[in-house]
Amino acid sequence: MSSHISSNKNPDSSVSISKMDVIIPFSPDVPCDNNGQRMWWAFLASSMVTFFGGLFIILLWRTLKYLWTVCCHCNIKHKEVQKVNNPANSQTDGAAKNSDEKDEAPASEVGWMTSVKDWAGVMISAQTLTGRVLVVLVFALSIGALGIYFIDSSDPIESCQNFYKDFTLQIDMAFNVFFLLYFGLRFIAANDKLWFWLEVNSVVDFFTVPPVFVSVYLNRSWLGLRFLRALRLIQFSEILQFLNILKTSNSIKLVNLCSIFISTWLTAAGFIHLVENSGDPWENFQNSQPLSYWECVYLLMVTMSTVGYGDVYAKTTLGRLFMVFFILGGLAMFARYVPEIAALILNRKKYGGSYNSTRGRKHIVVCGHITLESVSNFLKDFLHKDRDDVNVEIVFLHNISPNLELEALFKRHFTQVEFYQGSVLNPHDLARVKIESADACLILANKYCADPDAEDASNIMRVISIKNYHPKIRIITQMLQYHNKAHLLNIPSWNWKEGDDAICLAELKAGFIAQSCLAQGLSTMLANLFSMRSFIKIEEDTWQKYYLEGVANEMYTEYLSSAFVGLSFPTVLTNLCQLCYVKLKLLLIAIEYKSEQRESSILINPGNHVKMQEGTLGFFIASDAKEVKRAFFYCKACHDDITDPKRIKKCGCKRLEDEHPSTLSPKKKQRNGGMRNSPNCSPKMMRHDPLLIPGNEQIEDMDVNVKRYDSTGMFHWCPSKDIEKVILTRSEASMTVLSGHVVVCIFGDVTSALVGLRNLVMPLRASNFHYHELKPIVFVGSLDYLRREWETLHNFPKVSILPGTPLSRADLRAVNINLCDMCVILSANQNNIDDASLQDKECILASLNIKSMQFDDSIGVLQANSQGFTPPGMDRSSPDNSPVHGLVRQASVTTGANIPIITELVNDSNVQFLDQDDDDDPDTELYLTQPFACGTAFAVSVLDSLMSATYFNDNILTLIRTLVTGGATPELEALLAEENALRGGYSTPQTLANRDRCRVAQLALYDGPFADLGDGGCYGDLFCKALKTYNMLCFGIYRLRDAHLSSPSQCTKRYVITNPPYEFELVPTDLIFCLMQFDHNAGQSRTSLSHSSHSSHSSSKKSSSVHSIPTANRQSRTTRLPQKWFTDEPDNSYPRNIQIKPMSTHMANQINQYKSTSSLIPPIREVEDEC
Repeated sequence: MSSHISSNKNPDSSVSISKMDVIIPFSPDVPCDNNGQRMWWAFLASSMVTFFGGLFIILLWRTLKYLWTVCCHCNIKHKEVQKVNNPANSQTDGAAKNSDEKDEAPASEVGWMTSVKDWAGVMISAQTLTGRVLVVLVFALSIGALGIYFIDSSDPIESCQNFYKDFTLQIDMAFNVFFLLYFGLRFIAANDKLWFWLEVNSVVDFFTVPPVFVSVYLNRSWLGLRFLRALRLIQFSEILQFLNILKTSNSIKLVNLCSIFISTWLTAAGFIHLVENSGDPWENFQNSQPLSYWECVYLLMVTMSTVGYGDVYAKTTLGRLFMVFFILGGLAMFARYVPEIAALILNRKKYGGSYNSTRGRKHIVVCGHITLESVSNFLKDFLHKDRDDVNVEIVFLHNISPNLELEALFKRHFTQVEFYQGSVLNPHDLARVKIESADACLILANKYCADPDAEDASNIMRVISIKNYHPKIRIITQMLQYHNKAHLLNIPSWNWKEGDDAICLAELKAGFIAQSCLAQGLSTMLANLFSMRSFIKIEEDTWQKYYLEGVANEMYTEYLSSAFVGLSFPTVLTNLCQLCYVKLKLLLIAIEYKSEQRESSILINPGNHVKMQEGTLGFFIASDAKEVKRAFFYCKACHDDITDPKRIKKCGCKRLEDEHPSTLSPKKKQRNGGMRNSPNCSPKMMRHDPLLIPGNEQIEDMDVNVKRYDSTGMFHWCPSKDIEKVILTRSEASMTVLSGHVVVCIFGDVTSALVGLRNLVMPLRASNFHYHELKPIVFVGSLDYLRREWETLHNFPKVSILPGTPLSRADLRAVNINLCDMCVILSANQNNIDDASLQDKECILASLNIKSMQFDDSIGVLQANSQGFTPPGMDRSSPDNSPVHGLVRQASVTTGANIPIITELVNDSNVQFLDQDDDDDPDTELYLTQPFACGTAFAVSVLDSLMSATYFNDNILTLIRTLVTGGATPELEALLAEENALRGGYSTPQTLANRDRCRVAQLALYDGPFADLGDGGCYGDLFCKALKTYNMLCFGIYRLRDAHLSSPSQCTKRYVITNPPYEFELVPTDLIFCLMQFDHNAGQSRTSLSHSSHSSHSSSKKSSSVHSIPTANRQSRTTRLPQKWFTDEPDNSYPRNIQIKPMSTHMANQINQYKSTSSLIPPIREVEDEC
């Protein structure tokens, strides 16, 4: 036999035996036995016998159990048949039944087999700690066994090994003993043994565990099917989930795809390695080829990718047959899994991961409505160069990946902006962006959504989620509807005293528009002040030059220097009249005042009873944040003789103060951008201690039995009225003499979202106006819509409704639109249209309709009031101080183009359609267009800058709301959240004291005490005179568009100039924006002169006629004709819902000639205001 073997040796060192024997590979280095015979079939047979033997036993057991069940069932049926046929045996059957019940009683108890099964289930369950440890340990040992296979794959397929000397075999044996025990636990816990026997993990154990025991018995090793251990990798994602490593769906999906792909790849490579190194059995294993395991891995990869270089290929028939079937499944898997894996990895790399904070640098989180428009507007204002160095990183968090344009925007700001994909409703995503260490979280709203309430609800849920994760985080959120702000108060951790703010766009938008009704153009000026605009220099002498010089001004805050401590506010501003324009170039308009109870409040142009304190925070209008620091560095000893404001810097006195700080100086807390926050202060609405108000004149008019104001004393109030009492028909409105009123044209229907008209009416009913100064408000629109809004309006006096449409000229003429002080055009249907260009179609059509109307010149006599007002405290009887309200007949409105209009727009680009005579480019930014500069257009997009302004200074929002809302306070918001209506209150010293707050007005220069400065005078001289004499703070000019032209112009359009320099030249037609004090004496007499119409149309028309008025006519104004009130009511009766004005007999006669009626005021339905 040995000679036969020797004669048949080939160069491969393989041994052949007789044809009846098996030909197997042989290595002379490790001979198996003297004959060189291999025992691979023994290893394979052990696995086959185990698998099929167990399967046979399970099937046999199931068959026997089934037969037993069938037999028992037939026996029971047979007994029941006998019982029916033989009733005599019922007693015997009853005894048998009792015995059966006794036998079944123990069966209902839990047997030891069930207990063992439950114990095994607990041991392998991932729900318990023991189960999780066991599952992880099995997986780790499976990977270890696979590693041993990788090591042994470099050896021959079968070789002799001594168990006691081979260390890897000993380790593999220990692993497989553990696998066997774990297999037993799984088998016991399995409910269905057959399906368990056919599981992938069970098949892996069948073909890996028994061969190890055979190898110990035979002292030889067969590489065989040990590669099947790679199939355990499929459970990798489950293991990571048990360990709480994988939490997101993307990460779980990625690991699943990778584990399935790799495990299939490695398993198939192991099979090719086995058959190629062994050969085909029917070829006597003569066609084998030596391939390493990693060469097989390479072969499978190029095969799946359909590349197939051909350098490595299968030679055996088994290998080629396997490749035929594998390439079908492998190619499909490769084509499906690899692109998906690549997409998940790339997305994860781009927008996954976590934010890594930079030491010494703050970061904020911005979420909500993240689009190209909202992000670009936010970044443009937040990262503006005028804020100094903004050392803040901006982290955007959104659940949708950015498009290419937004991604490009992020890349342009990559040094300060990062984007992460996720949701603030997911705590894991909040942890990724480090929300607990963020300086603030800003939530942007979708201003153009079709359902504002749903958008607010989404943002409120975001606030709840963020506050639930970290209650101390500061949140600034945008809200669309005012009534939804009340829901924020329900969040326990919401605290406006700690910096949480809700910027209600509807409230502020209506407030800005309402202030334009009092002083046209103010909405544009305020919007520019609270937005960061770069200075654009124009050399040509055009109106854009002066407008853009004012646009460059913004609102800043800084602590006042100790040089101002102890001075009263007018004295401070008197000094600043010289400092602002000569040295500091600043304008101080408000301070943060701390009362004796250490409560902070923002006082806008307060009276002389307020004293400057140490560390007082000032609100300044300036063009740069660096300029505002001059107010903090100013030292009278060091800077008194300096003329260049740029040289006012930190002096030696200031450094000495810093080394020895005063105990009264508050700790400075500065955010980036040059704006500072007052420490530990809760901004409140501007109000004064009643004991500090000089004279307390208003207390003399106090009547505790009459409710004239709401419970806070901030607004005029009247008992609720039924809407039917304020509805005017067209004929009734035509017969009513309406003049100096506000016409609100509103587009809306039953299905429209509410715009919140209460926010428009509240500033017009502020208590710092006397009752006779209130402008009547007439709503023109759908009655169905106005009924829905009326619930919030029924407590305001002087409000009327004309059912109709703003597109009807008959309705507009009925309300005397040519005599109104302002026409407001709003729409509640703007967000229901997909085409952005058509969102403002109703407002644009209404505006153009009004501008094209023509009116009879004779009705102009009704317009008796001028554009200015008599400053409080001026002696009206003095010839030198002749009153501004002349009774000379003013030039009337003959064309609708001269009617003061402010139109609300949604789409900024639609502003080009409002003025047909301008040359604005469609791509021009809104603030550069003529309608916006003139104050005739307003878009909610200008309020986006308030997010940045509020972050850098939480007092800014309080200041804005103080200026535009008429006195809304957190206390009032809490009251409206409870009742959704104003509550009347009795007049007390405390509530009447709240009336003593300043308001915005317009001062005319064509006549009155400032007429001498109106023709060629300096703005700085006017500023100082108004402040010293009347305690009025001027801050801008409303000038005719063509006032700079030498030739006369018929254009009546005006534009705003913010904070002009000291030497700025005035013209007689200018209107001056100013903050005037509350006039305690104006309400004592019905004939006192009030703040008149603040529209530009009549002033501009008057301006042309003022120049033509002879000097004699001006002088004759002091000796006026006797007057009579234009009303038939007694002096003490309730006023009607019309404006009462003094008129001359001549004027009344002219009106009688125009109105062919028997009475001046027809007997229409009266609406008493109960005030």
